[in-house]
Amino acid sequence: MKEQKRFIKGVKHLLESEIIERLKSRDQQALRDLYDVYFDYAIRTATIVMNHNNSYAEDAVQETFIKVYQNIHLYHSDRPFKPWFYKILLNECNRILKRNSKVVSVEEVRHEHDQTEETYLHHLLEYEVLYLAIQKLELHNQIPIVLKYLNGFKEQEIAEILDENVNTIKSRLYKGRQKLRKYLEAEKEVN
Repeated sequence: MKEQKRFIKGVKHLLESEIIERLKSRDQQALRDLYDVYFDYAIRTATIVMNHNNSYAEDAVQETFIKVYQNIHLYHSDRPFKPWFYKILLNECNRILKRNSKVVSVEEVRHEHDQTEETYLHHLLEYEVLYLAIQKLELHNQIPIVLKYLNGFKEQEIAEILDENVNTIKSRLYKGRQKLRKYLEAEKEVN
């Protein structure tokens, strides 16, 4: 099982490296391939950072892919690509948030799987409670939590994306988890 996972990870890395080299030679199909690989991860992250405003999230993701294509020559192949990509994504999210600073409402989660109405409502409620708890975090705690637990980045990668010391990131993750736990426990007591 471990060997299979290592093999799959190696294949993904080779495919990613090939796509990046094609991007550097301005191959537009490579941009579409990169989009296919990264879109789902990017839209999930942007949606959370953009307070569930799907329109802003989509704009941020679209701008991110354009910036990656335009600036791929600045990417150093000896470093991991994913943190570089997510740094651009977060910069785009921040730019759009500053440009459109206003309060947005939480949208309803779409029902994508066949579930009974009771099961669906239960999952929706759990999701909403967690989402609201994440939204209560200060941005300096919220973004590391999203990057680590929803996107699987390591602390060192998050530090590189956010231009912070790794110990600062560890502290923000720890404090963010503590605050989330408090929010969730308080919500449980109310219900």
